[in-house]
Amino acid sequence: MRTSVLITGATGNLGSTVLQRLLAEGYTLLAPASSAVSAQSLHREHVTSIQLDLTDEQAVKAYVQEVAEREDIRAAVLLVGGFAGNSLPDTDGATLRKMISLNFETAFFLVRELLPVFEQRGGGKIILIGARPALQAADGAKLGAYALSKGLVFQLAEMVNAYGKDKGIDATVIVPGVIDTPVNRQTMPDVDPSNWVSPEAIADTIAFLLSDSGRQVRESVVKLYNNS
Repeated sequence: MRTSVLITGATGNLGSTVLQRLLAEGYTLLAPASSAVSAQSLHREHVTSIQLDLTDEQAVKAYVQEVAEREDIRAAVLLVGGFAGNSLPDTDGATLRKMISLNFETAFFLVRELLPVFEQRGGGKIILIGARPALQAADGAKLGAYALSKGLVFQLAEMVNAYGKDKGIDATVIVPGVIDTPVNRQTMPDVDPSNWVSPEAIADTIAFLLSDSGRQVRESVVKLYNNS
């Protein structure tokens, strides 16, 4: 039986690369999407997708309960997120709540529901995406709501690792530098993209962390900066 991995954000620049890499590794993928059109675009052999609002607590709970009954879920790769460029003094409550919803709640609701599933099955791996401004206060002050919301992701991983220490459950936060995407190339045309982090490098790291060898890693933060 193929092991199942739950992946969010699979239609994005990074997510689509990760999805292809995990398919090549032989996983069955559960890839909920934000719209029916996106969900339909993800359907292929060994990929199942439905429309799901990851900020809807009860909808996420029902989804995990349903898929856990029919799939051997052993890992989650949670890539969904959003960005806001407001500095700390310019961060209003609406922006802060939006960033927390997109960057933290979309991960937290799934993690909370998956923990008992993983515990029942003897373990599981959770991979989250962090952000450098959440680790560096000077950068974070320039991106207040975004950095604060990503800071919660790091705390979540630490709590998962404390909870799962004797249960075979652990979480790793991957912190990328500037990712080499078409959007970043367009907005930063004068910067050498060879210094950035490729989506393939992130996908390779995720595949390693899900492997038998990678599951022995106990460092909760993995920085992929290249020279960015």
